[in-house]
Amino acid sequence: MEIRELNEKDYLESLKLSMYAFQYKIPEDSVAQRLEMLNDHTVIGAWEDNSLAAKLHIIPYHINMKDNSWKMGGIAGVATYPEFRRNGYVKRLIITALERMVLEDQIVSLLHPFDIGFYRKYGWEVFTENKKLLIEKKNLIFLENQPGSIKRFTKESHDAVIETVYGLYSKKFMGMLVRETSWWKNNIYGEGQIAVYYDKNEDAIGYILFEVKDRTMVVEEFVALNNEARYGLWNFICQHDSMVDNVSILTSSHELLPFILHQPKVKMEVAPYFMARVVNAEQCLNKYPFNNITNNVFLHLEDEYAPWNNGTYLLSNGEVKVYKNKQGSNCVQSPKRGVRLDINSLTALLFGYKRPAELFELGYLHGQETEIEALEELFPQTKPFFYDFF
Repeated sequence: MEIRELNEKDYLESLKLSMYAFQYKIPEDSVAQRLEMLNDHTVIGAWEDNSLAAKLHIIPYHINMKDNSWKMGGIAGVATYPEFRRNGYVKRLIITALERMVLEDQIVSLLHPFDIGFYRKYGWEVFTENKKLLIEKKNLIFLENQPGSIKRFTKESHDAVIETVYGLYSKKFMGMLVRETSWWKNNIYGEGQIAVYYDKNEDAIGYILFEVKDRTMVVEEFVALNNEARYGLWNFICQHDSMVDNVSILTSSHELLPFILHQPKVKMEVAPYFMARVVNAEQCLNKYPFNNITNNVFLHLEDEYAPWNNGTYLLSNGEVKVYKNKQGSNCVQSPKRGVRLDINSLTALLFGYKRPAELFELGYLHGQETEIEALEELFPQTKPFFYDFF
């Protein structure tokens, strides 16, 4: 078995494997376009007797981590022909992908899991949840009228003001995708449209991405920069009461909309969505917006599949000092000072999905309670979220 990157002449084999594994068919007139898209991917394959047995895609993206943009490697298209499964091919592909991403300075990686437990073994961790509100027509009750207005846009009339609103919204969270205009047109709209809410000063302060079909309104994105936008967008949804019997709204698990409804007792579905992984711990810790606290905390990090992350990190006075493990060394005794954790737990902390005290209670962080308290003070109160899919 050989692991190597696919080149352009191999792309058709990659497409065939995707269609077989994910059980779909690409129309003949779309094949060329799909092959062209692979030029933006790094596709790593496992080859058996010069035949493609398994493959994995790395797609270059950026995500917003509060006010900073981080390079991210998106993992997608992981597939294996049935006759080659359970032979460790995907494990080899994942290790190779991590090595490739660290060379490309993609300091974190995101993926949509087919099985959360499978990817947890390799260091990815759940970092966000989505909430879906399922609302019956009888509960479409208007809230206090707002002084603003609504303007609708389609893919053809897409306006940069939508991207501005999204950009401001994404800075409230950890992990949201940085979207280019082409991403909006090719990956966001689909058959839907966007309604933007403008305040009385004609500033755009919120939008919804939605589609109305078969007497159901499906809101795929609900983005409100403030409470006026929240009211205004909800009232716009209520204006469809003669057209729909049901409304579904996909939003962040942190969204406050249900609390302000006349009938908050609506059906809600909350489920884990995307997973993340720290690829380069040193760079992530150096970029991270820790609170300006003078606490000194040692982190003893373990990472089985990205060994360059193994070592001790001292968080001190806004700086990160690194003491990497010597190759082949094995400390028999656990360190007396500091917090011991694995790469999954560090990922959950950096994205704000879990707090140090929570992971300590669950047994994922090991150390003295005073050290956990110091770590609590260092980590800001952040919220993770992710709307996209790849």
